Amino acid sequence: MSFPPQSKSKHVLVVGGGEVAAGRILHALNADARVTVVSPTSGLNPEVSYRIAENQVTHIDRTFEPSDLDNADMVLCAIDDPEASTQVWKLCKERRIPANIADVPPECDFYFGSIHRDGPLQVMVSTNGNGPRLAAIVRRKIADALPENMGAAIENVGSLRKMLRAVAPDAKEGAKRMKWMSAVCEEWELDDLVKMTEEDMVALLTHYAAGDVPPLEQVRLERMKINE
Repeated sequence: MSFPPQSKSKHVLVVGGGEVAAGRILHALNADARVTVVSPTSGLNPEVSYRIAENQVTHIDRTFEPSDLDNADMVLCAIDDPEASTQVWKLCKERRIPANIADVPPECDFYFGSIHRDGPLQVMVSTNGNGPRLAAIVRRKIADALPENMGAAIENVGSLRKMLRAVAPDAKEGAKRMKWMSAVCEEWELDDLVKMTEEDMVALLTHYAAGDVPPLEQVRLERMKINE
């Protein structure tokens, strides 16, 4: 499987502090995990050193010890020592702790994908460890196909949903709310969702009772007539 999305607030132990570890740490922080790095200071990558200095991660200045697993929910091993890496993996298996051993697919319970982030939007492409570089190429193609500020479109849809629940709070309206919101997302262009303002949302919600989803142009024209 790919890097678990349910890593929020989980304790992730990163063994190693080099360039590969820096990438692993970024993935973990993006997933809102609590990160501890076990590595001698002499082996720290500048980026890892920066994150330690900024208190983004906790640092243990020494090589890995089995006791480091005591409070770990997940382990990311990125050290240039195959035997030591395999030992970490075996200890994780014994304790049933999910682990990713860099560059050793058979010793990985999950893999890292290439992630595109835009506000609340996260798009991850994974090749299950077979082609990380190819995953990055596919991710870029997907990102290039999306409109600018896609994250803003998602935030706007989230705001519209909250306003809709205030307009139609009855639990019996649940199915109708879902159907209407789906219609908005399917019938409006993504660019229109990006452009949608709070005033547009208020005007659009007046059509909810009838189940209509007029285009953005019509919504704004109606607003202008009301304000005249």
